[in-house]
Amino acid sequence: MPGAHYEVVGKTAVITFDNPPVNGLGVDLRHAIVTLIDRAQADEHVVAIVLTGNSRAFSGGADIREFGTSKAGQEPTLRTVIKVLESSAKPVIAAIDGVCLGGGLELALAAHYRVATKSASVGLPEVKLGILPGAGGTQRLPRLLGLEKALNMIVNGTIVSAAKLADTPLFDLVVDKDLVASATAFAEKMAKENTSHKRVRDLKVSQPDAEALLQVARTNLAAGATRFPAPLKCLEAVAGSVSLPFDQGIEQERQLFLQLMGSPESAALRHIFAAERAATKIPGIASDIALRAIKAVGVIGAGTMGGGITMNFLNAGLPVTMLETKQEALDHGVATIRRNYENTMKKGRLTQAQVEDRMSLLSTSLDYADLAQADLVIEAVFENMDVKEQVFTALDKVMKPGAILASNTSTLDVDAIANFTKRPGDVIGLHFFSPANVMRLLEIVRGKKTADDVLATCIDLAKKIAKKPVVSGVCDGFIGNRMLHRYYSVTNDLIVEGALPQQVDKVLEDFGMAMGPFRVGDLAGIDIGWSIRKHRAAQNPDQDFSMVADKLAEVGRFGQKTSAGWYRYEPGNRKPIPDPVVTEIIEAYRAEKGVTPRKISDEEILMRCLCALVNEGAKILDEGIALRASDIDVVYLNGYGFPAFRGGPMHYAEHIGLYNIARAIGQYAQVSDKAAKFWAVSPLLLERVEAGGRWA
Repeated sequence: MPGAHYEVVGKTAVITFDNPPVNGLGVDLRHAIVTLIDRAQADEHVVAIVLTGNSRAFSGGADIREFGTSKAGQEPTLRTVIKVLESSAKPVIAAIDGVCLGGGLELALAAHYRVATKSASVGLPEVKLGILPGAGGTQRLPRLLGLEKALNMIVNGTIVSAAKLADTPLFDLVVDKDLVASATAFAEKMAKENTSHKRVRDLKVSQPDAEALLQVARTNLAAGATRFPAPLKCLEAVAGSVSLPFDQGIEQERQLFLQLMGSPESAALRHIFAAERAATKIPGIASDIALRAIKAVGVIGAGTMGGGITMNFLNAGLPVTMLETKQEALDHGVATIRRNYENTMKKGRLTQAQVEDRMSLLSTSLDYADLAQADLVIEAVFENMDVKEQVFTALDKVMKPGAILASNTSTLDVDAIANFTKRPGDVIGLHFFSPANVMRLLEIVRGKKTADDVLATCIDLAKKIAKKPVVSGVCDGFIGNRMLHRYYSVTNDLIVEGALPQQVDKVLEDFGMAMGPFRVGDLAGIDIGWSIRKHRAAQNPDQDFSMVADKLAEVGRFGQKTSAGWYRYEPGNRKPIPDPVVTEIIEAYRAEKGVTPRKISDEEILMRCLCALVNEGAKILDEGIALRASDIDVVYLNGYGFPAFRGGPMHYAEHIGLYNIARAIGQYAQVSDKAAKFWAVSPLLLERVEAGGRWA
C-alpha cells in the first residue's frame, strides 16, 4: 500500500517504510503503519512485528512537504501511531539503519525493542527548528539514556551514531550488517521468551541530584532564552520526565510544543529549513538530470579567496591544482592552507593524519596546461574585467571539452565573461564568501547561456562541499551585494543626517545582526570600497559617489588593518573603541554637504535599513534575478549575518507587514528629489501588499 510494504518472514511481519527520500512520516506512511500493524495483529501465524526503512533512512521525521497543510494534523497523527505501537500485543521491533531523527526516533522509542546498525544515526533535532520533540521524545529518551545524556541531545539537537550508544538501553542489539535478518531473529526470540514486553513509558529516570543538574542547565541556557526560547522549553519538558507521571509529562510536553509552534522564532527557523531546501529546486530542470562528473578541480589564484575555495574541495576529498603567476605566491598560499589546517588540528577538530591527507590532494602550477584535465576550474583573481578576460581566454584554449569554467566574481557580468570563451554554456559564476572555507553561502550565478547540467552539477557540488547554494541571475552585485549596496547607502545617509556609527551598529546588533555595518567596514577594509567608488567616479564624472568613508580612507584609516577606521583599535585587540576623531570627520563632511544634523531615533535607523534591504530584494525578485523571496533570505542568513531567529529580511518583512514596509518607504521618498529616486517603491512590493501581504 502507499507508504509501506508488508512481508511475512518466518513468523515475523516486516513492515518496510517507502516514502522517499527519507521516509518522512507523512499521512500515507502513518496510515500504512497502523493498517499493517492491525493486519499483523490479526494474523495468527505472526508472532512479532519489525518496522524498518532502508539504508538511507529509517525515518527522517516529519514530512516537510506537509508543513503548513491540513495533512500535518490528519489522523492518524504520529501520537496515534505511537499509541498503536506501544499497545501492540505482539512485540514490535524497530530495525534502524541510516538516519532516525525527530519523529522517526520518537516512533522507534515507542517500539518494545530497537535493533540498529553501527552506522545508523539518531537524534531529536527539533530545537534547531525552534520547537521541541512533540510525540513523547522528551519523556522516553531520558528513561533510556538517563537524564544528562538525553538532555544534551534534546537541548542541543545533537545527532549521535548508534555505535556510540551501543552500550545504553536505547538499543537492544547493534549489528554490523544483515539488519532485517538480525531483527527478525531477535523478534522471534523475544516473542518466544517473553509473555509481556517492556514499554519505555513504564521505566523510571535514573539520575542522582537531578534537580541540581537541571538548575545548572537552566542557568547556562538563560542567556539565549530571549532570542531562542526553544532550548529552555526543551529543558522544562525533559525535567517533566523526572518530576511528573508519564502521562502528565506528555501533556506538559504537548503544551510547551504548542507554545513554541506559535512563536515568531520557530516560524523563522522553520522558514529557513524549508527555504534552504527549496533553493536547490530550479524550475525547468528535472531532478534526475545527468550531472557532469567532478573528480578534479582547478583553482586560479592562491590568495585569501583562492586558498579558502581550495580548502572546500580538499575537505571533500577532491584533488585540487592551484595556479598562480609566481612561485612565491603559490608557496605563500600553500603555507596558509597548511597553517589553517594545523590551527584546526590544535583545536582537536582534525588529526595530523587528516591534515596530511588533505594536503596530499593539493598540487600547484604556474602553467595553465596543468589544468587541462580538471573537470571544474574556478578563478579567484583580481576583480577586473580585463584580468578576467585574460584568464578565460587562456582557459578556453587548454580545458578539455565538458569542463566547467567558473568565476568567483562578486559583481562582474558573468555573460560578458562567458563570451570570452567559445563555450559559454560551460561558464557559470560561483561566488564564494570570505573566508571561503568558513562561510556557508555559495551564490551560483546562472548566465544566459549556462547549460542546465552545468547549473545542476554546481548545485549538487555545493552540497558536497557543505555550502548553502542559491541561484542568482546576472546583474551588478547579484543578490547579496546588490542589496548590501543599498543597505550601506542608507547607513551612510544616517550618519550624514545625524547618527553616529556606534549608534547605528548598536541598533542593528541589538536587532540580531552578527555585526553592525561600520564594524563590518573596519573588518573588510575601508580602502576597498574607496577604490571602487573612485573607479566609478572616473567612469561617471557627472555623478557623486562620495561617502563619509572616503574621508576616513584619505587620512589612512582603513579599518582594523591600520588600527583605525570607523573605530580605533588597541594593539592585539579587535574591540572597537568609538573615536572622537571620527565624529570630527563626520561633522566636517556634513558641513561640506550643507547638512544640518538632527536627532535620529533607534526605530528610524532600524526601519530605514530594513526597508532598503526589502525594497531592493523585491526589485531583484521582480526582475527574476532571484527565483523566490525565500532564496533572498537564504543569501542574507548565510552570507551577511542576518539573524536566524528573524528568518531573513523578506520573511521578517511579512512578519511586520508588507503594508508597513511600503508605507515607510513612501514616507522616506517624500524628503527630497534625491530621496524620491532612491526610495522608488518596488512595483512587486505594492502588488503583494494588494494581494494580501505575502510574497507568494
